Amino acid sequence: MRGAGHRHGGDGGADPASARWRQENGGGRVEVRNGGPMSVRRLNHAVLYIREVARSVAFYTEVLGFTVDVEIPGRAAFLSAPDSHNDHDLGLFAVGPDAPGPEGGRIGLYHLAWEVGTLGDLSVIAGRLQERGALVGTSDHLVSKSLYARDPDGNEFEVMWRVPREDWPGAEVADRLRPLDLAAALERWGPDLLTGAAAGSAT
Repeated sequence: MRGAGHRHGGDGGADPASARWRQENGGGRVEVRNGGPMSVRRLNHAVLYIREVARSVAFYTEVLGFTVDVEIPGRAAFLSAPDSHNDHDLGLFAVGPDAPGPEGGRIGLYHLAWEVGTLGDLSVIAGRLQERGALVGTSDHLVSKSLYARDPDGNEFEVMWRVPREDWPGAEVADRLRPLDLAAALERWGPDLLTGAAAGSAT
């Protein structure tokens, strides 16, 4: 189990399922310094509330290829993406089978975006999402080729392939919401061209 003892954080909510993974304010010491701009580099991991751990674990492992690092049956699970060096990339906390789902048009998270290394990977995942009836949309953002889907609890997410940097449009191209033609993208770049993190990008 990778780093199972290092999960101190939580989402700050009052839900008891996640409370054991963080300390309330006053439970630790924080040193505050004045300085320059923030040095946040990237999003390290995401945590979702879900209804049933086993169902969500099956979805994220079978559809997106995550692996389970730690699972507490019926309560929580921590998963990692292929070749990840993180302690975990996705945390799942069960809040019960009758918990209400996310609602559109309300303040909060819209979606998470998961990056794949090749267009071949994106094509495979598109098929898996379609088989499960989870695919809700697709887009060509010119800098990425994107699928949009919902997990079994209605949490929306994006799966995207990053277009090679040299093929990005200039700043003068404002319209970056086009219909996705995955077949045309495969013909142009092929199924095996690595981009983004898979090609060594640090972000």
